[in-house]
Order: sequence, then C-alpha cells, then structure tokens
Amino acid sequence: MNHPVRDIPFPDALSTDASPAPHPLLAPVTGFLGTWRGTGSGGYPTLEADFTYAQEVTFSHDGRPFLAYEARAWLLDADGKPLRPSARETGWWRLQPDGRVEALITQPTGIAEILSGHVRDGAVGLATEQVSLAPTAKQVDATRRRYTLTDPDALAFVHDLAAVGRPLQHHLSAELRRTAPGQGG
Repeated sequence: MNHPVRDIPFPDALSTDASPAPHPLLAPVTGFLGTWRGTGSGGYPTLEADFTYAQEVTFSHDGRPFLAYEARAWLLDADGKPLRPSARETGWWRLQPDGRVEALITQPTGIAEILSGHVRDGAVGLATEQVSLAPTAKQVDATRRRYTLTDPDALAFVHDLAAVGRPLQHHLSAELRRTAPGQGG
C-alpha cells in the first residue's frame, strides 16, 4: 500500500540544518564542495567566433561516496552582461579508494558522458570513457576536463572537446571563485 510522503521528513545535504559529514572517500575532493562563479573564454573551429561566458559550478554531497555536480553558463556581451543561457549540465562524481574518479555528466542537448580520471594535489583530471547521444544531438566523440584548486577559494576549469569531426582540442577555460561554502568541507 502506498503512503503519502508529505508527512515523512527527508534529510537533504543542501539544507543547512541537515548536512551529513562527507563520506571518507570524499576526503581528496572536499575542497571542491560549494558554489563557484566566474568568467571564462571559449572557442571551437566550427563556431563563427570565440566568446566569453559566465559560469557557475556547484559541488555538493549527501554523505555517500560521490559528489553531486551542476554547471551552468551564460554567454556574455562585450560589456560582460549576459546575452542568454548557454551550456548546462548535471551529474555525479564517484570517488574510488585508489583516488580514481568516475564521472557521469548529462546535458539537455542530448549528450551523456562517462568519464574517468584521478584526483591529485587539489586537481581532478577526467577523460571520456564513453559518450552516448540522443538521436538529434550534435556529434561529440570525446572530452577532457580539468578542475584545479589554485587556492582554497579559486577553481580553474579547462575543457577540451572532440566534436563534429574535429580532433580533441581546447574548447573552454574559466577562473571561478568560491561564492558559497560546501557542507562538511
């Protein structure tokens, strides 16, 4: 028999009064917990011109051995004002005992990536294991991403892309600043 859920309190790591301690496997990445914002630049041979963008990245957890990941971006005009929403993605970083990271990242444009890599000295490097595409999604063959804590409140992001018949090459880079601390970090 189904019971209504409205009377059951569900704890949530995003709630400030119910934040569990990070799982011990998250120790190498607790510095990433929180919300990061900043600007960056991008380009790709198939685009008409290079561009600047604003980005927000959030890493959170619920006490289990993975990070929840969300990234949003907005294209900026020459004065640094938002023109329109751009990329958006969500996913999970699964931490392994040997320092490996397995990431699952999905985008509303019909792209789902499985990446793997390692965390070392405040940096996470991830490379594509597999890309799955919805029938109408743009062809993406591979990506490589690097997230580096350059100090406790600064995060550098670099994204390389192999898409639409082009080899793996630089696509995006951004410098982000911590705007909200993470729980249990």
